[in-house]
Amino acid sequence: MKTIKYIFSILAVSALLASCIGDLNVTPIDPNSNTADKALVDEASFTSFLAGVYTGFATSGYYGANGSASISGLDGGASQYIRGLYHHSELTTDESVCGWNDQTIKNFHWMNWTTDDTFIYAFYSRIFMQVSAANEFIREAQASNLAFANKEEYIAEARVLRAIAYFHAIDNFGNVPFADETSVVGSFPEQIKRADLFTWLEKELTDLINNSALAAPRANGFARADKGVAKFLLAKLYLNAQVYTGTARWTECASVLKDLMDDGYALHTTSAGTYNAYQELFLADNDRCTDEIIFAVEQDGVNTTSYGATNYLIFASTGGEMDPDLMGISSGWGGLRTTPEFYDKFSSSDARNLFYTEKNQKSIDDIGEFTNGYAFMKFRNRTSDGGYGKEKGFVDTDFPMMRYADVLLMAAECQLNGASIDGLAAFNQVRARAGQPAANGLTAQSILDERGRELYQECWRRSDLIRFGQFTSGYNWQWKGNVKEGKDVESYRTLFPIPDSDRLANTGLEQNPGY
Repeated sequence: MKTIKYIFSILAVSALLASCIGDLNVTPIDPNSNTADKALVDEASFTSFLAGVYTGFATSGYYGANGSASISGLDGGASQYIRGLYHHSELTTDESVCGWNDQTIKNFHWMNWTTDDTFIYAFYSRIFMQVSAANEFIREAQASNLAFANKEEYIAEARVLRAIAYFHAIDNFGNVPFADETSVVGSFPEQIKRADLFTWLEKELTDLINNSALAAPRANGFARADKGVAKFLLAKLYLNAQVYTGTARWTECASVLKDLMDDGYALHTTSAGTYNAYQELFLADNDRCTDEIIFAVEQDGVNTTSYGATNYLIFASTGGEMDPDLMGISSGWGGLRTTPEFYDKFSSSDARNLFYTEKNQKSIDDIGEFTNGYAFMKFRNRTSDGGYGKEKGFVDTDFPMMRYADVLLMAAECQLNGASIDGLAAFNQVRARAGQPAANGLTAQSILDERGRELYQECWRRSDLIRFGQFTSGYNWQWKGNVKEGKDVESYRTLFPIPDSDRLANTGLEQNPGY
């Protein structure tokens, strides 16, 4: 159980409150100190500032779940970073549907979103809010004459957090506005081509991996950015290089993965007994799983409350006749389920087959009816010893954004594409943990299916389907294209549009093709 306290802090130009993340211990900054020269006066203030950049992935706004959201036009929960990432990465695929009538939420699964979609605007804005927060921290830290022991490490961490946001930008939106710490504050950023952002990210992440200021993998505590996080991001960048640039980079991807495999990570295989080892990665005390989790967005049911992140995944996956107590919560929201096509990828013996099937039907005849489609029971607000999170109204379960199992599955894909790496052995490690027989060889379909079984609800499915050529056509699932049996959709939907509101404000931005 975590004892980490978040109240929230963000940019030095706003009111800064007490906060911490991972092993960042901070003290409050006087809310009346509202300029950088007044607020950033000691190491504690810079620590609080950096904690605010981290917390931007975890909450919706400055003052908890019920406070003012940082993104206008939507309630705080719907505009939270991980919830927005889920909308784009999972609701658009065979993995997940949402039955609510909230504005345009069904359009994600129907794959008929438009350039003025409010949810797309919210996630796009959240990405660039994170970029701006990181840029401001880096700029102020570099300009400050204050010397303290962790200064360069903090700057390096902020650069990693910025790279995470830019990775989601390149993956979801392609050609995006670009700014770094050297950009003129207050000016409209110029648009960068997707291939050029790839080059920038490659250089930035390589520099961070070689930067002595950035902590070694697992050296500075749970949920802190370190070299392992930078390596994972670089591997993901290379994994998707053909999509992003038109040129495959399998050999480079394999090289980074081999480096990560030597960093001391391992699959989490020892269970406390109540749940299997796989499910322990998605429980309220999953901060225990430092063997496998490379980077997580932390949640705390008392001090870091949000209607997004894992709170959304757990509450929205609970409804109908499900027992909320099994999920460790007070009541369900009745929204998220999976499609029959995705459920059929699991055998009954698979330890990852964590779905509610008792009173729900497998087929989704009505996307708005929670009992149509099997519900998820992967993420829970329960602890590995059978207990509960601190509260039933908000969860303690951290969101594992990066896991070692993904490293092993990326190795399999690299081997399939000609790189020199023992990907089959890595692939079979993942299968063995799930209680599945070893594979004798690798195929594109077996890897894609295994990635689905292992990583569902962790916001990788859309990217995987695009890379394997099965997102817009070649594979259909219920209600894709807004017909029950599913249908192909336009190929340009492999990218989301640049929101109309940003193009109206920044007239130099070009829209993605097709919109």
